[in-house]
Amino acid sequence: MKQLVYKNTKIAYTDQGKGTAVVLLHGFLENQTMWDAFVPELSKKHRVITLDLLGHGQTECLGYVHTMEDQADMVFALCAFLKIRKVVLVGHSMGGYVALAFAELYPDYMKGLFLLNSTSRADSDERKANRDRAVVCVKQNYGAFVSMSIANLFAEDNRERLAEVIEKVKEQALKTPLQGIVAALEGMKIRKDREVILHFAPYPMHLVLGQKDGVLVYEDSLEQIEDSRVELTTFPDGHMSHIENEQELLRVLMRFLKRV
Repeated sequence: MKQLVYKNTKIAYTDQGKGTAVVLLHGFLENQTMWDAFVPELSKKHRVITLDLLGHGQTECLGYVHTMEDQADMVFALCAFLKIRKVVLVGHSMGGYVALAFAELYPDYMKGLFLLNSTSRADSDERKANRDRAVVCVKQNYGAFVSMSIANLFAEDNRERLAEVIEKVKEQALKTPLQGIVAALEGMKIRKDREVILHFAPYPMHLVLGQKDGVLVYEDSLEQIEDSRVELTTFPDGHMSHIENEQELLRVLMRFLKRV
């Protein structure tokens, strides 16, 4: 694990392999360890960077709210520090929101965009209210909030089969500081709609969805890529395709990177 100091904040990252730069962005309550099964294979032909987003893993908090733009600026600072001129961004869930913010702020640096169980759309009023409730919940009972949040990310019929793995995901999630959780919830709540990127960006784009995703409504997610050039892969499971469909996802991602 390496460290960059950005705005007096320690940012944890790894940098492996040579070739096209691929930056892997984890989701809410996750950290860069979510990519452990993917990095060895991907780094054979690419330069793979993983990092802990603000307030997650071993990266410190920057403020009370971490907007998706704040996160994207930090990712850009890391790319600049590593002298990366063009990048393929792979983002899971909240990592996808960060990737889209980066794509809007730094379009000239983009070489490809791979959204995993994520959406370009802003939160609905209902989702915003849910985020507010989540902030209250996590302040009242941090452990229960984290446990419940993680279990809900998996398709119901996978929860027994993946019980051990889910426990490990919870262990990692419990490393997220309270302030990091609140800052992410507040930042996701106010994020912009960036659907326009999926329709007009000139580089290759791919969207992976789970049909039984409890976080994103599958039909709504499909709508955003109608009449766009975005390639779609649908898995029959939940929000955690990198675990529920690990091998298939790796193949899809490798194919995408070849195309880029």
